[in-house]
Parts: sequence; structure tokens; C-alpha cells
Amino acid sequence: MDAVDPEDSVDRHIARWSGKVPFDVPTEQVITRIQLLAKHVKYGKERALAETGLQEFEFETMHRLASRGTPWRAPSAELAAELLLSPAGMTGRLDTLEKSGLIRRVRAAGDRRRVDVELTEEGHKRWIEAMRWRGMAEAEMIEPLDDTERTALSALLKRMLLHVEQA
Repeated sequence: MDAVDPEDSVDRHIARWSGKVPFDVPTEQVITRIQLLAKHVKYGKERALAETGLQEFEFETMHRLASRGTPWRAPSAELAAELLLSPAGMTGRLDTLEKSGLIRRVRAAGDRRRVDVELTEEGHKRWIEAMRWRGMAEAEMIEPLDDTERTALSALLKRMLLHVEQA
């Protein structure tokens, strides 16, 4: 490979496996690069959380609340369903977040039996900080692409995703 097209880990993977197992080279190149990029996205998110001192479960719960806009509130049962948690699992998660001052539990005005979960100002501030760190990691990852390339890549990935989602 020349300086214009440097070798990456997928090129080395293809070279290592060529002739040892049957595969379609272009398909293997695309899928393996997607898999590796997904790992880098995951690591970037983990680094972002480390910078803010949040755990993944804390961030995901706060993210669901923040998506609702001010006052960043949702019924506990609705939140548990979105996060695919049992009531007991949700209670444990909320206990941890409440002890940290990131959320508060509020009795619903119309139904005192219902408990709503609300992001505190501190929780919202920490969520914003985590989003900022995540945004920096994502921007760094796509930095080599210009706007036209980003648009083209997004369109190609969308076509692939629509295909598998409709299968």
C-alpha cells in the first residue's frame, strides 16, 4: 500500500485470513471496519463517562430523563420500561442516583400512587458534561471526513440499516 492509502488493521486481517477461509473480501472489509469503529465509539463513550465520574447505568437513566425537556421528569414505571428494567432493578438504580443527588422522586400530582423521577439541576449539569465529552469523542472520530463525505457515509449506512431493520 502507498502513502495515499495506508494499511489499517482490517487490511492486515484480510491478508492474514486470505486463502484460509472463504469470504467475500469487500463484505469482510466493510463489516469488520464497522465492528471496529463501533468498539471505538464504545471506548469513547466510556472515556466520556470516566471524565464525569458517571457509570453507564447512571448516564442512560439521566439521558432518558433529559430527553423529555424541562422539568426532565418521567413516571418511574415508564422509565423502567424504556430501560428494560424490572421494578426492583429500577428501584435500585433510582436509589443510587438519588443518593448521589442526581435525581429526585416526586409523587405525581394527579395520582399520589405514581412516582415520577426528575433530574436535579446537578444531575442535568453532569449529564450535559457527559454529553460534551461524548460529542468531542465523536467529532474526533469523524474528523478526517469532510461534510460531503459525512453526508455520503451517513446515507450509505442508513440504507444498510433500513435493509436490516426491514428484514
